[in-house]
Amino acid sequence: MPLLSDHRAEKTEVLSEDLLQVEKRLDLVKQVSHSTHKKLTACLQGQQGKKLPLTILAQCMVEGAAVLGDDSLLGKMLKLCGETEEKLAQELLVFELQIERDVVEPLYVLAEVEIPNIQKQRKHLAKLVLDMDSARTRWQQSYKSSGHPSNVQQGGAKADSLREEMEETANRMEICRDQLSADMYNFVAKEIDYANYFQTLIEVQAEYHRKSLEILQSVLPQIKAHQEAWIEKPSYGKALEEHLAISGREIAFPIEACVTMLLECGMEEEGLFRVAPSASKLKKLKASLDCGVLDVQEYSADPHAIAGALKSYLRELPEPLMTFELYDEWIQASNIQDMDKRLQALLCTCEKLPADSLNNLRYLIKFLAKLTEHQDANKMTPGNIAIVLGPNLLWTHSEGNMTEMMTTMSLQIVGIIEPIIQHADWFFPGDIEFNLTGSYGSPVHTNHNSNYSSMPSPDMDQSERKRMGRLFCTLGSVCLLLLSSFPFPSHTLPLASHTIPNHKGTVHTQMS
Repeated sequence: MPLLSDHRAEKTEVLSEDLLQVEKRLDLVKQVSHSTHKKLTACLQGQQGKKLPLTILAQCMVEGAAVLGDDSLLGKMLKLCGETEEKLAQELLVFELQIERDVVEPLYVLAEVEIPNIQKQRKHLAKLVLDMDSARTRWQQSYKSSGHPSNVQQGGAKADSLREEMEETANRMEICRDQLSADMYNFVAKEIDYANYFQTLIEVQAEYHRKSLEILQSVLPQIKAHQEAWIEKPSYGKALEEHLAISGREIAFPIEACVTMLLECGMEEEGLFRVAPSASKLKKLKASLDCGVLDVQEYSADPHAIAGALKSYLRELPEPLMTFELYDEWIQASNIQDMDKRLQALLCTCEKLPADSLNNLRYLIKFLAKLTEHQDANKMTPGNIAIVLGPNLLWTHSEGNMTEMMTTMSLQIVGIIEPIIQHADWFFPGDIEFNLTGSYGSPVHTNHNSNYSSMPSPDMDQSERKRMGRLFCTLGSVCLLLLSSFPFPSHTLPLASHTIPNHKGTVHTQMS
């Protein structure tokens, strides 16, 4: 009977201490797996019955390329990029399908099937434990009551029946407990497999990004090649060497275009380069020069806008035409009091200029010298020109602002530019052809399948000009400056012998 009392006081534990720890881990893993599955699914772009956003983008680009055509740089770029985006979309599709198969679905099975099945089995075990404890309690009570003499036979039979029920329930409980224990221990053993889902995620991502990078790297050289081969590029704010190399010119397009137009319509305009033009007119002309669509008739009545565009080009060069490197030498030469020695020092410095800078400076100085021939009408003496144009030809790296430059260095710069203009034929002997490309050097359309630029005919009618203007608008791009690629004869003449003009009227001969 004491044994029965002990059994009556006992309550069967559903799980051992070890399995209780496993059960807690089950709950945590389910929570983490469910959350990760949800967030990972949200990262996938593919939706049933819908195209990937990259695919839609690729189609849009290809359609845009067809509209613009292969004779447009934007058209070429859109075609290449559209094809590339389509390849990236295919890689993304393969990537997402693999992620769904190897990561998303296994995580779903783990969080929504495997762990819930174990938890369901654990609940079933808890019920069986309660059933067994209940059966045991009933058996104990029956066994106790069967000890009275009046109930021995009847109570004994009932106790035997309850004992059989208890034993059967205990057997079912043990089977369930063994199965649950096996499943829980298997879960612990398979944790490395579950961890592999996340290793697979990173490996698949790495492979996807590796292939995507290969696609991008393979197309970049083609894109750069198209960019480099395209000669229609802006000239304002670009390095002189870059502009000339791309265009195959020796004289910058804005310089030649403005000079040749001024030769036609501005040589006797009073205050040329000094009088400010209309801001809107200047902005429009600069934009026209930048994209190579220039209606010379429109600006023939506004030489101040043309002069302003030329000044702006010189001022917006990343490096002044007379270079940063030679700045100190120019200033030192300007400080020489003896005019003959100053001229010789300026000449020596001039000869050190890079070929591109020297050619363009020669071209510009020759024009400015020609401009001074009309100084009675335009009031632009060499000194006046040096004052208004000098700061756009030479400045220092440490320049603070335009006002400071104009006030502190104007005299020195005038001392450089004025004598060069006055003695232009001595600094740069020989005649010069200003209109090198014809029709003011204004290219309007380029055939990118050849190396030649089409020039607008002087007698082109207005409707044709409008049609060509509409063509550029249709292309939908900021038309880049079209530069002629004809090889031009060198403007650099050997400075072997120079006769130094003396400010007193005498001359001296100096061999370089």
